[in-house]
Amino acid sequence: MDEQSDRYRFFLVCVCLVAAIVAVYWPVYNCDFVKYDDHVYITDNANIQSGLNLKSLQWAFTSGYASNWHPVTWLSHTLDYQLFGKWAGGHHLINVLFHIANTIVLLCILVRMTGAIWPSAFVAAVFALHPLHVESVAWISERKDVLSTLFWMLTIWAYIRYVENPKGWWYPAAIVLFVLGLMSKPMLVTAPFVLLLLDYWPLQRKLSRKLLIEKIPFFICSFASCIVTFLVQRSYGATVSIKALTPQVRVNNAIVSCLTYITKMIWPSRLAVFYPHPHDGLSATRVVISGLVLVLISIYFIHLARHHRFFAVGWLWYLGTLVPVIGLVQVGIQAMADRYTYMTLTGLLIIIAWSAKEFVPKWRYRNIVLTFLAVTVLIASALISFRQLKYWKNSSTLFEHTLQVTKNNYIILSYYANYLSGVGRLDEAIERYNESLKIAPNYANAHYNLGLALMKSGRALAAIDQFSLAVKYRPHFAPAQNELAIALYKQGRNEDAINHFEQVLKLSPDFVDAHLNLGSALLESGKTQQAIEQFRMAIKYKPDLPEAYFNLADAMKEQGKPEEAVSYYKQALKIEPNYAEAQLNLGITLKEMQRLDEAIESFNKVLALDPNNITAHGNLGLALVGAGKTDEAIKELRIVLSAQPDDVEMHRNLGILLEGKGETAEAIKSYRAALQIDPNATNVRQLLETALQKQKNQP
Repeated sequence: MDEQSDRYRFFLVCVCLVAAIVAVYWPVYNCDFVKYDDHVYITDNANIQSGLNLKSLQWAFTSGYASNWHPVTWLSHTLDYQLFGKWAGGHHLINVLFHIANTIVLLCILVRMTGAIWPSAFVAAVFALHPLHVESVAWISERKDVLSTLFWMLTIWAYIRYVENPKGWWYPAAIVLFVLGLMSKPMLVTAPFVLLLLDYWPLQRKLSRKLLIEKIPFFICSFASCIVTFLVQRSYGATVSIKALTPQVRVNNAIVSCLTYITKMIWPSRLAVFYPHPHDGLSATRVVISGLVLVLISIYFIHLARHHRFFAVGWLWYLGTLVPVIGLVQVGIQAMADRYTYMTLTGLLIIIAWSAKEFVPKWRYRNIVLTFLAVTVLIASALISFRQLKYWKNSSTLFEHTLQVTKNNYIILSYYANYLSGVGRLDEAIERYNESLKIAPNYANAHYNLGLALMKSGRALAAIDQFSLAVKYRPHFAPAQNELAIALYKQGRNEDAINHFEQVLKLSPDFVDAHLNLGSALLESGKTQQAIEQFRMAIKYKPDLPEAYFNLADAMKEQGKPEEAVSYYKQALKIEPNYAEAQLNLGITLKEMQRLDEAIESFNKVLALDPNNITAHGNLGLALVGAGKTDEAIKELRIVLSAQPDDVEMHRNLGILLEGKGETAEAIKSYRAALQIDPNATNVRQLLETALQKQKNQP
């Protein structure tokens, strides 16, 4: 009967947890992607948009894209995109499903290890509803957080089963699950340390050589993950140098952050997607007090652990799992992040839950009071989380809220400006970029993006200044070098542009846009063969890029190789059938080669895509003339003249066609219209005189 009651209670707790998560997080289906990593990870990432295939699988395991190596996370995003496309709600709901799974598995492992359902339920419920965890669930780009945590929890579950039955297959299962977790997010490198803590309590395993040996494969995997992560993040410039943030600054921030996470757990207010790093702005008093509090807590918990081991386990769980993200090895420029608490706070929650179980006197109203306090905490957490979730509705709400609750947040000012620029609010964007640069004048990304906004608003010279500053403050910033070169190219400074494009390709040889742009600049400078080489390099790095084939075709035509040009235009159209410009140039080339029927077909395809394309109408008219289809040609030329009544050549051609049909009077009108536009058009004047003489001689 007791076992049956426990199962019923366990099932009821699971149902309540799922219902609570759904109630709090259900509105997330209506949230959008945010312009803070979501565009990098998903909406602008062609690699995950290609669907699950051999190519995307290879990319996921070999790429350090976005300064991360987490192939399982990339495959998860790829599957999501295949299922939901650009419907953000689907991606969000999958995050919620992972969060539900994490909550239930956490409950299962705590109950399995301790047999205490109510403390376990409290820990799982706070994990499910705490406002600090909203970021991990509501931010699509943090799929790596919820996914890696699921593998971490399953690793612990498999490990527990191995402890119960060492002869089974649970031990290799635990290692496999752990590796999958590391390939979702490398923050799991401290998981072997947590397994040792669980051996101490609640598994109550005696310290032995066997206990340490069985952790060796886990530590080897962690070490390998650390090496790969460091190399990838360093090669992509994600790690911050010792010069930029000294060891003392890092340690000071780590000490303060450790205590700040605790205070935010107790009082979750002013939560933000990004907390600016204070650099050397932390007062010595604050650092000393924070350090002293942490030391006193450590001493007290270790003292209590002599009789109640959960104090040491919970506290070391919290501190140990924070180590990879506390900033001693600084990745990014944040001081701290809510998402880093997704699993770390579990250690503190264990202390709170089991302290209530062990230390609250067993008096008459004990259960009522504890239940009331627990329900109060959970309701408050749910309400704050529900409110916090609203800020994740879109980029605007997220950035505006963050700017309200933080100071000198030049990073989010810049991201907000990116968003404003993307929706066409250029003046506001430029203002925000300037605010960001007042706080951090050396922030290269803001200079770069300000340059882009200035280019959009037609202020090319000011944009060149900003791109130059971006390159000055970050010499290896290839996109800024590329945009600087583009701006110079548009200003007619071809040689300067070519030099900068070459600098880009020294920094990033596979920068496809730079190959294309360099090729265009070389082609305009008359260096056709060198341009062809650049277009071929672009195709080498991205074989399915229609613009590269189009530009290569133009270069071949410039070299006097129309057959090869036709071949490359057709290749561009094979990749992108609606590529109107390629279709038009193909038609013009075919017309020049006197392949008139094919040319006419191409021009008609252009007009099917763009009925108002006057160039296509004009060339179609001339091709029809050559094909002997005079009436159709006249119709096309008249369409051109209705849009461009000052086109002397078209008036002349129309006059010749009309005269050929015997409509001399109409031809004379066309010639006279041409001469009104250009009285010095001698060839038209001769045609007019001939037509007037012909009209005079007619009976």
